[in-house]
Amino acid sequence: MVLAGGQGTRLLPLTSVRAKPAVPYGGQYRLIDFALSNLANGGYRKIVVLTQYKSHSLDVHLSTTWRMSSFLGNYVTSVPAQMRRGPQWFSGSADALYQNLNLIDDERPDYIFVFGADHIYRMDPGQMLQHHIDSGAGVTVAGIRIPRSEASAFGVIDRSADSAMINAFLEKPEDPPGLSDSPDEVLASMGNYVFTTDVLVDVLNADAESEGSKHDIGGDLIPALVASGQAYVYDFTTNEVPGETPRDRHYWRDVGTLDAYYEANMDLVAPHPIFNLYNEDWPVFTSFRTLPPAKVVAHGEFGSGDIANSMLSQGCIITGATVRGSVLSPNCRIEPGAVIEGSILFDDVHVGAGAIVRNAIIDKHIVIPRGRHIGVDDEHDAEEFTVSPGGVVAIGKGTKVSYA
Repeated sequence: MVLAGGQGTRLLPLTSVRAKPAVPYGGQYRLIDFALSNLANGGYRKIVVLTQYKSHSLDVHLSTTWRMSSFLGNYVTSVPAQMRRGPQWFSGSADALYQNLNLIDDERPDYIFVFGADHIYRMDPGQMLQHHIDSGAGVTVAGIRIPRSEASAFGVIDRSADSAMINAFLEKPEDPPGLSDSPDEVLASMGNYVFTTDVLVDVLNADAESEGSKHDIGGDLIPALVASGQAYVYDFTTNEVPGETPRDRHYWRDVGTLDAYYEANMDLVAPHPIFNLYNEDWPVFTSFRTLPPAKVVAHGEFGSGDIANSMLSQGCIITGATVRGSVLSPNCRIEPGAVIEGSILFDDVHVGAGAIVRNAIIDKHIVIPRGRHIGVDDEHDAEEFTVSPGGVVAIGKGTKVSYA
């Protein structure tokens, strides 16, 4: 069960017209492709995606991309809020599971993966499941090691010194205890879980009857199972995925803010990328538009331009322009003398001659007029667009960009 119903307000304006899991990433992918690819590569191919907010583009992506063989009983299907338990939307991640208990009744599995839909990573879920079975846990939470100094931004797992049992689940703690084998690190929750089915059903029913609950997995279900001694942690650093390199092994990014999203894209464009999309042994699956290959065209005044450390998707045409450290999605057009630096361009963006785009995220179909400067003057940009705390300019879908 993949949770894809969050609003993603911290990613505005990118989420003003789409669900967060449907936000494009790396030129041609959607955020949800990573969770689904990990499950599919691991051999777990009966997948329901629980949706709610602005789910149309996500539903279209799932229906056109994620087609499994029904002959083998496999499927990926989106499940909107059905209000089976009363006339209300999902009130939290646990309530999303509770309102869809019928899906569990239909399949009657022994174990259930519950994964988030908006993180960038590779993981073999089968290794986590085996750890869960061996431990006898009711729930296993995937944890990633992070510096203790960064713990206040995450849910932190305090585990037993001599086992994987969770002693406490700490929500954004200021001063958490370090790991016994690495005092300067803590285990942060990755938002991925394995539940023993009977345990999940019982705790969901109990949570639904609790008037004081916020009906959240991390905030309510996990603490309840910690209290009963049924919660264990799986250390992500023990997970081994075919084709990984030492540089990108155990990479995981929560792209919940504009700055985090921007940095995760920039991780792709280094000569030796921090996250490697070119791993053929554990591919990331997605859909492709029918477009010709990317093309670089020389221009009389500007020559062939200057293109380096960038990802160019199919259908792009760059004519006598400079493109450095950037990600261009399908069918972008960059006209002569334009400069694109440290930026992410979504599908069908058109950048006019002589324009400058720096440290920016430009949503689909946006036209940057000739000579316009984006990411050069923060104060001027902030009058028209969203500027993140880190100085990234984000231009949302449907925005009409004025001339300089």
